[in-house]
Amino acid sequence: MKKIAPLFVIALALVLFFNGKKYDEMMEARLSSPVAVCLEGKSCGQATAITLVAGGASRSADEIYSTGCAACHNSGVAGSPVLGNQGQWENRQTKGYEMLVDNAWNGINGMPAKGLCADCTKEEIGMAVQYMLDAI
Repeated sequence: MKKIAPLFVIALALVLFFNGKKYDEMMEARLSSPVAVCLEGKSCGQATAITLVAGGASRSADEIYSTGCAACHNSGVAGSPVLGNQGQWENRQTKGYEMLVDNAWNGINGMPAKGLCADCTKEEIGMAVQYMLDAI
């Protein structure tokens, strides 16, 4: 039994390591694929038409998170803290809300500026950050 336990631990570690790496590679490939966007009223060919949010209309924090942040923060791609994982958010939370919003707005480490929400305002980025902080 004593000889089997280390082998089991090593095998399990290898499976988890390579499975996680494969998942990260798949997610990175999905996020780096080219996207064609077309604005309403323009000739777009095969692109998908989108409508920009009007000045007075706003999105909820959940909508902002779901359309941008979730791509990385649901799975931890590139070291991003997973939504609801208190251990991963503790060190970040000590930086304070304003610093977290600035980091999300400007980008930090592997995170691009504004995450994946190119049309978000800084206020909306702040709403998404607060949404993630509220989840821990």
